[in-house]
Amino acid sequence: MRKTANTLFRRYLRFRMRHIRRYMADPHAVQEYWFERLLLTARDTEWGERYQYRSIKSYRQFAKRVPVQDYDSLKPFIQRMMMGEKDVLWSGRVSYFSKSSGTTNDKSKLIPVSSQNLKFCHIGGTWDTTAMYYDQRPDAELFQRKSILMGGNLKQYEGFPKTYFGDVSAVMIDQMPAVAKPFFTPDFETALLPDFEEKIERMARMCSQEDVVMIGGVPTWTVVLFRRILEVTGKKNMLEVWPNFQLYIHGGVSFTPYREQFKKFFPSENTDYQEIYNASEGYFGIQNDLRNDDMLLLLDNGVFYEFLPMEEWQKEQPRAIPLEAVELGKNYAIVISTNSGLWRYVPGDTVTFTSTAPYKIKITGRTRQFVNAFGEEVMVENTDRALAETCRATGVSVLEYTVAPIYFNGNQKGGHEWLVEFDKMPADLPAFRRQLDLNLQQINSDYEAKRYRNMALQPLQLRPMPSGTFYDWLKMKGKYGGQNKVPRLSNERKFVEEILAFLERQ
Repeated sequence: MRKTANTLFRRYLRFRMRHIRRYMADPHAVQEYWFERLLLTARDTEWGERYQYRSIKSYRQFAKRVPVQDYDSLKPFIQRMMMGEKDVLWSGRVSYFSKSSGTTNDKSKLIPVSSQNLKFCHIGGTWDTTAMYYDQRPDAELFQRKSILMGGNLKQYEGFPKTYFGDVSAVMIDQMPAVAKPFFTPDFETALLPDFEEKIERMARMCSQEDVVMIGGVPTWTVVLFRRILEVTGKKNMLEVWPNFQLYIHGGVSFTPYREQFKKFFPSENTDYQEIYNASEGYFGIQNDLRNDDMLLLLDNGVFYEFLPMEEWQKEQPRAIPLEAVELGKNYAIVISTNSGLWRYVPGDTVTFTSTAPYKIKITGRTRQFVNAFGEEVMVENTDRALAETCRATGVSVLEYTVAPIYFNGNQKGGHEWLVEFDKMPADLPAFRRQLDLNLQQINSDYEAKRYRNMALQPLQLRPMPSGTFYDWLKMKGKYGGQNKVPRLSNERKFVEEILAFLERQ
């Protein structure tokens, strides 16, 4: 029975691949189609009337008339949409909103997910991911066995109970097409549990009994699940638990720090790893060739793309360029107009193009400094604020600091390492460190989630630096004075290791 189902799905996925190849060959035509369709659908919304969408006849008019947006500029409209208002940014009422860590004073951004966006972008992207995998692996058995999705949870919005918000993975699980549901484990009640510790425990016991062929999720939480499954089963690796396992789908954070660890979980050359670019705002890219580490840009998914060159990132009125103007090897911030009402919106991700025929990308980071080694999306605004609040509460002052991730090492958990140069040392350094960690959790909901009961991230480590360390280090590098600054955050350990090595030499 399941072999028959796998055969039928394979035929459907071949049809999807034929469609994907058509827009790969003619990318600008399909983008022009979505540009016109998005404006047509939204022309009678409040936003469409404000910018007179009815009279826009070209991309040039659109770019001249509608400014590039950030979350703060769209937030008042989104808040009204969450209260049930119709025809604000997008036609009709939007019932679902995905939660994403913000770079504003809010702990999280809430992104509208319309029914069209869910169907054509998020769920459509999932089907396309599967189609590209089957295209590369003729013996794929995703619809012959069980798959696991690591989801978040959904909540009702207190201000308007017909509105729901949560991780985009939870929205997708909640709205999964009926035809796909029999092929997933655990049950949806377990998958959407709000208590992550209970969810991991139940998943470990239930899923270890299934014949699992695929799992998709952020590596941070997947590692936690695998470790618990091995504890429950007493097995040495995950292939002893799931001998028919084929595919791990990952995204959200760089897979580089986790790759060696996953090879220990799945000690086989027959295990595949496929990267996706599925953000709260949309499903944008898929690794369509497992031999290469770039991703095909999804152009027929309800999204119209533009790109900000690096020199435009910090400008008050940045000028974006269309897809056909991008160049290979340059860093761009992605700009999207979507079928959920995000107009010329900058999510904050940066990409570089590895190919323009077809259009393929690599994610290079964020437009601002960050630490996102484990999906925590900690920004400079977060650390500045957490440190300032901790200093205020303890009567301490800080001169300079920098933060970098501590990657997984064997069974040890990851975390953050802070190098801090105090002007006035805390009387109780361990208490200062604990308060700093708590303040950062209160400011950033994604960091808070990863720190939950120390399950994914250990408490931050704090090393006080001798007086003058950062200035002397900058002077050694020939970057003393002027506009040169200490890098506050980095998603790699280069700066931290340089400073520690400099201190050791001193």
